[in-house]
Amino acid sequence: MKWLPLLLLLSTNVVAASLPNYNNDDTCDVKVGPAATLLLPYFEVDVADNSGQTTLFTVTNVTRYPQIAHVTLWTDRAFPLLTFNLYLTGYDVQSINLADVLIRGVVASPNGASSTATPGPLSSPGSANLVTPLNCANNPGVIPAALMSIVRSALREGNFSGLGTACSGVGNVHSNAIGYATIDVAANCTSRLPSEANYYTNDILFDNVLIGDYQHLGPHEAGQIATSFDGAGNPMVHIRAVPEGGGAGSNVATGLPFTFYDRYTPATARTLDRRQPLPATFAARFIQGGPNAFATNLNIWREAGGASCADAVQLAAMPTAEIVRFDEHENVFIEPTGINCLGCSFPQFTLPATSSSSVANSSIYPLLTNGDVGGWIYLNLNNGGNKSYSVTHDIGGQPGPTNARTSLAPIGSTTTTGPRPSQNWVTVTMFGHVGNNRLSAEFDAASLGNGCSPAAFLTTADGGGLPIGPAGGVFVCPPGPTLTNGTTAQCVGTNVNPTP
Repeated sequence: MKWLPLLLLLSTNVVAASLPNYNNDDTCDVKVGPAATLLLPYFEVDVADNSGQTTLFTVTNVTRYPQIAHVTLWTDRAFPLLTFNLYLTGYDVQSINLADVLIRGVVASPNGASSTATPGPLSSPGSANLVTPLNCANNPGVIPAALMSIVRSALREGNFSGLGTACSGVGNVHSNAIGYATIDVAANCTSRLPSEANYYTNDILFDNVLIGDYQHLGPHEAGQIATSFDGAGNPMVHIRAVPEGGGAGSNVATGLPFTFYDRYTPATARTLDRRQPLPATFAARFIQGGPNAFATNLNIWREAGGASCADAVQLAAMPTAEIVRFDEHENVFIEPTGINCLGCSFPQFTLPATSSSSVANSSIYPLLTNGDVGGWIYLNLNNGGNKSYSVTHDIGGQPGPTNARTSLAPIGSTTTTGPRPSQNWVTVTMFGHVGNNRLSAEFDAASLGNGCSPAAFLTTADGGGLPIGPAGGVFVCPPGPTLTNGTTAQCVGTNVNPTP
């Protein structure tokens, strides 16, 4: 018995030595947890009718120290329009109705936006991340009407005229104000945009302290008129800094191959941002037609290169690598007529930086032709890359199938227009009826890889390429020797994609 404590100690040391060394929860998998950036991937506000459709979001500080949440509103062509700051005391929560912001210019009550707010009994009046409350003492609760008129015009008609700049293509034309939002933890209350280099040297922080959610009020099938008022909600995309911590401008090495804001950081200092990148491939459930006219919208955010007026004009319709539909009987549909044509050449579908579209829209999604009312859609949303993306890591570069049905690089080709897959996010909004009541629900689509996964090859849907499946390979069998029970194999095969 005298050897038992020693044996236990030795076994504990062996186990500890064999565990991987995680650097501040170092991973590319995005989860709902305290983050340094929150992404609201799509918002829509009926600015002509205050009782119409709108989007709300809520930001929560889960630490006892005060934090600054720096909010940026972007058009659907990734043009940054408006910033405002929320000063959050310890354990504070702040809700924003974008109808209030876009129609009346009201961000929050003065106490909600300013550092003059009184901390709660468990909140620390001090600062842990160099936030200086005086920076936010004059945070505006109301934005001037002239500025909000410029913002509404850009979000609805794509026309921007302000600060000495005029551009007629910063967004697509639609009746409602449409775009997306980013919320970053920051060191200062400023009006700087994430597209500015000084934002990374002076403002943005790396503390994973924010959580957030959003609600769409009055959502309806894209392209249709709402028949009743409803609502749906979901967590925002929680993007963590890896590794965590450090002051503004701290250039710390990260294990990530590229980062969420990578396209805006200087080429000589890519790690001025350390936020997790987002994936490129997704699986999204749908219901369509059938009892009480089932319907599904896919709300899709996509990474766009650059943030200037000239960039926005070019981003009206970025290509997608591949969209494949499976019905409930595993039938495959890969182009608008619903025909699975071996060797045919099909058009690339295009989408802007953010959009909400019905899966019944055959100009985007393969047409469902056999009467089934559900299934799922495979989305490879890689836009082919852009020279303004990171040039520090090339995680594509493998030779692809010779009969791939598009020439979109870097998919299936060593000739690339950019060295990595573009980032994306997809949420699903489903509509249905129970009796006379219409119901809606929103949730994240499943990502088939993470932000560090290499660019996916085209699939075998048209007879060439590789099978659709998880990026990186999830083993049916563990690696190594085949498992047997005596002489009978208990586990054979793997779903890792073979080299083409």
